[in-house]
Amino acid sequence: MGTDTNRSSYETPRNRLAALRILIGGMLGMMVAMGIGRFAYTPILPLMQRDLGLTHAQAGSLASLNYVGYLLGAVACAFFPALLRSVPVNVGALAASIATTLFMGEFTSPVWWGALRITAGVASAILFVVIAVEVTESLARQGESRIGGALYGGIGLGIALSGFTVPLLDRLGGWRGCWLGMGGISLLLAVLGLLLAQKRTATPPLGHLQGKGVEKSSGVGRLAVAYSCEGFGYIISATFLVAMVGRTPGIEQYASLSWVAVGLAAAPSTLLWQQAARSIGVQRAALWAFAIQAAGIILSIYAHTPLTAALAAVSFGGTFLGIVTLVMSEGNRRAGSDGRRVAAILTACFSAGQVVGPTLAGLVADRGGFTIPLLMAALSVCLGALIIATDRRFGW
Repeated sequence: MGTDTNRSSYETPRNRLAALRILIGGMLGMMVAMGIGRFAYTPILPLMQRDLGLTHAQAGSLASLNYVGYLLGAVACAFFPALLRSVPVNVGALAASIATTLFMGEFTSPVWWGALRITAGVASAILFVVIAVEVTESLARQGESRIGGALYGGIGLGIALSGFTVPLLDRLGGWRGCWLGMGGISLLLAVLGLLLAQKRTATPPLGHLQGKGVEKSSGVGRLAVAYSCEGFGYIISATFLVAMVGRTPGIEQYASLSWVAVGLAAAPSTLLWQQAARSIGVQRAALWAFAIQAAGIILSIYAHTPLTAALAAVSFGGTFLGIVTLVMSEGNRRAGSDGRRVAAILTACFSAGQVVGPTLAGLVADRGGFTIPLLMAALSVCLGALIIATDRRFGW
């Protein structure tokens, strides 16, 4: 018995170390696929508009093409879940995410940019679903599910990193140098992430955990619709926030810092909202997150000082990943043994809302500024909150 006790005390810290390695590796993967591969476009966009004369409509169309790719990738994962277990597909998606970031700086043709952003979207969707499911399942096997919310914080860290780095790269090589530099950083982060997540400790199967759920997905539809509304609403701020600050007299110099603020607020928000969900329940936590985000979007209309711009950035950064964490966790609870497919379905619905948002917002902004697009975004987020409020299937 003494031997078993000693072995158990030895296995526990070893399992925790393995769980930490997996978590950090996953966070680095999220930094590459989402924080940089997807969202580095936001701080680089004003530089492309400055040097190349892109209109808001053109910028929004490029963003929407990325979300079209994201939608295609998520749908493919939903209908062909075997893709999520294919090593060549996963490695190819990681390589594509890095390559498309690098090559954005090699072209000035909207056609090539569109092709690259679509490809980057497909890659980021596959990587998001794969990383989310693999890390969640691995941490559950290690008995460390409570730290799983930190995974999505990797997106916030990637956003903050791009916000810090893009101004420096701009001084060295303009908008081209920004894309090339962020691509190089993505490569380094990907290698480090693979090295960290590679070593895993053998662990027991998940049978005892799965028994707590249901055998098949249940009641995901309303959750998916609310998530789609959030996708439409948040993506308008995510696409144009830096450009809006950069075009506001008196606070132009804070444009890149606004994106840093988004990332720094986003990084810890996943754990904070997960803790809030444990305290007051997922449904109430989600409603608070939706409400704060909608208020922040409205505030951004009147953000004419550094303080109001910072508050708008923090309210956005501090909620959008929290909503991702809460919805994905609730979806996983409802999914039972169908977790991979449900994660892909939720991701597809989220991206469907994002496809429309940037193009519509850009077209309207070219004609009359961002007030109407931001009001549409806030209204969509409020609609998502209403759907959440009337959904009776929420757990814990």
